[in-house]
Amino acid sequence: MEKNSEISSAIEEVSMMVIVKPGGNHETAHIPTKPFLSLCYLVLQVLDKIGPAMAVLRQDVHQNIKRLESMHETNSSMNSNLVEILKSEASKGNMGKRCSCSKAFVWLTRSLDFTAALLHRLAKDPIKNMEQVVEESYASTLAPFHGWISSAAFHVALKLVPDSKTFMDLLREKDENYDTLKDKMQIMVSLLVPFLEDIHCIIEAYNLDRFKST
Repeated sequence: MEKNSEISSAIEEVSMMVIVKPGGNHETAHIPTKPFLSLCYLVLQVLDKIGPAMAVLRQDVHQNIKRLESMHETNSSMNSNLVEILKSEASKGNMGKRCSCSKAFVWLTRSLDFTAALLHRLAKDPIKNMEQVVEESYASTLAPFHGWISSAAFHVALKLVPDSKTFMDLLREKDENYDTLKDKMQIMVSLLVPFLEDIHCIIEAYNLDRFKST
């Protein structure tokens, strides 16, 4: 049995994820921790296919996943909802700490923003220069929150990105044609963007949207 591609798996994951907002209140919302982290693991696999250029971002995503996993494991029942983790850190005044789960959640969300932007641009124009696709996606998602060191490192690494055809080939399932892959990328984006919009509302409700890297 052929293994699903990262895109197919991500579509399945995000299509089953529902953010529950009782009465439309984002502060009492429910974001399932484990499915969210599973989606982030799939993003890691997509970043791997871009290669060494994404090494720093990949490491950051991996560390943030592990931080939230560790928190979940301390009390899997209480921490099955990411919003409860945010509430707990807010009540203790720990949200702004360097290794807080709140910061990990924010940066994972921004990495998902980057991935959605990249897939959107590539699905729209599969033969567009890959370096330009990555740079534009970075500029619209991660760059506003990166300090000059992170930004400079990213722009140096841009020279290592593969061409768009190579990247698309790595994303394709066996015997899958480019049109099918492009359609799946568009489906993925159409599911991911509204999901991320809801998450950003939650991030803003907890005043976490201004966190920047040092």
